[in-house]
Amino acid sequence: MFSRRHPILFFVLMLTGMFSATVVVISVGVMVSLSPEAPVLENGVGVVEITGVIADSQQVLDDLKYFRETDEVKAIVLRVNSPGGGVGPSQEIYRSLMKTREVKPVITSMGGVAASGGYYAAAATNGIVANSGTITGSIGVIMGYTNFRQILDKIGLEPVVFKSGDMKDAGSPTRDMTDKERDYLQQLVTSLHGQFVRDVATARGLEVPDVAKLADGRIYTGEEAMSLRLVDRLGNLEDALEWAAELGGLEGEPEPIYPPRPKDNMIDYLLDNATVRISTALQSSEMGPSFLYRMGQ
Repeated sequence: MFSRRHPILFFVLMLTGMFSATVVVISVGVMVSLSPEAPVLENGVGVVEITGVIADSQQVLDDLKYFRETDEVKAIVLRVNSPGGGVGPSQEIYRSLMKTREVKPVITSMGGVAASGGYYAAAATNGIVANSGTITGSIGVIMGYTNFRQILDKIGLEPVVFKSGDMKDAGSPTRDMTDKERDYLQQLVTSLHGQFVRDVATARGLEVPDVAKLADGRIYTGEEAMSLRLVDRLGNLEDALEWAAELGGLEGEPEPIYPPRPKDNMIDYLLDNATVRISTALQSSEMGPSFLYRMGQ
């Protein structure tokens, strides 16, 4: 047999074959993992999630655009579980939702908390469903910083600043704020707060003075918010899905459809798995901790 006559060559060919097969499998896995999952669209309601601090709006904007342009999706639920975040990103989401609700109905489902920027976004939908104990409201704007001037004085550091205008370093943490700067920053916060109040009133069909009375930054429970017309119904995500499906003209039990996301990369998975195994082996052996300690020196 060939394996007996040429054992070394046979061994090399076997290794080459195994390597080639491995490359093919990984390549196919990578291609599959990088292709987004196609959602089932029959009798479904799109679900767009806002989770955590709102620092960037791009993913939410992309998700809304995807469902807005997908004809098979007749309604959308915005699932909010966020304490708020930046003014700009919250306003971008608000604008996109105002545009989306002109195309198809959008209902908000509030989780544990949907406050400040989270409520800003929710207000732009056709209706809001909150749990009785949801923490919401917090209609307000805050700007703050910590002043380090006294610490710098104690250690003998003196900042040197070159600026093009008096207000360029307004709010600097290395010196006391002037009255002019204080008035300027307060005016900025007041202006942003006015935009927040106006947008909530516009989206919710309320009068600006009525919203302004509620917009001193305080939070409300879902029950309180409903009595104040900041929320429309009490319920959970399932209730929001049913309401959205009803507005979208869907029959039967609605199926939540999430935006397509790329699966985890196969190579990253293999590398992460190998790293975990090596780390576990090192920590379980007697030489592991000392080895890791020396590497850190």
